[in-house]
Amino acid sequence: MPFQAIGLFGRYQDAAVQATLDQIRSHLEARGRSVFFGDTTHQAIEGLRIGETGKPIEQTIDLGIVVGGDGTMLHVASALARVRLPVIGINMGRLGFLTDIPADTFGRDLDQVLEGHFEIEERAMLLARCISGGNPIAERVALNDITLSKGATGKMIEFDTRVDGETVGHSRGDGIIAATPTGSTAYALSAGGPILHPLLPAISLTPISPHSLGQRPIVLAGEAVIEFSLIGAVEERAKVFVDGLDFVTLEPGHVLEIRQAEIRAQLVRIKGHNHYQALRSKLGWG
Repeated sequence: MPFQAIGLFGRYQDAAVQATLDQIRSHLEARGRSVFFGDTTHQAIEGLRIGETGKPIEQTIDLGIVVGGDGTMLHVASALARVRLPVIGINMGRLGFLTDIPADTFGRDLDQVLEGHFEIEERAMLLARCISGGNPIAERVALNDITLSKGATGKMIEFDTRVDGETVGHSRGDGIIAATPTGSTAYALSAGGPILHPLLPAISLTPISPHSLGQRPIVLAGEAVIEFSLIGAVEERAKVFVDGLDFVTLEPGHVLEIRQAEIRAQLVRIKGHNHYQALRSKLGWG
């Protein structure tokens, strides 16, 4: 039988998911599975934590179940991708493109997974590197997107974009979003970016409030290497966010390099999952 040891991950320090987590634990244990809790799950939820086993996570569990919204799913899936562990999400958030099992039907849907009626989708991830003087000073992987942003300032930023060493153009605006196909239905979508099929080998670049109407979204090959660098005044600064979390402050002389990561997220999908049906229901396409 697939998936004998399962890790449950709740929304970070959120006690509101306790009832659902307890129901899922009882459901899994009744089917002979061992259950462990992620270390960020609220302490009010009793149970053995993965970190308390004394073993690496990949030797403790063989499946992660996330209870929450897409934000929680993003960060758990990225962490589990490093050790090639699959993950599935139960939606207690809003849209839920990643956490697509409704909380009120988790029993039926999880039983399908436990009985082997599932597929694993490998989702591309991006690697963000901040480079200074030719040397990387920080790096992080993203499942959804990497955003170069003006941050809290009220003025636009100016930056150059290069792809595979070739100059694409000079931009002024609030920033730009580099998104994976998975992330094309997240922040990039709200900024007017295209929706990409989640298995397409591509990266989208979507300007945020560009000063020029000629600045439009563009879709690049999945193996493209993208570089952003600030131009203008020496006091120019910009913020970089990776999957919505603060990454670095980009300064003059720094280069933000983005390329496809070597690791891929392993998302469990129940057989029969339909990407276009999900778009219809979540985006109200009728």
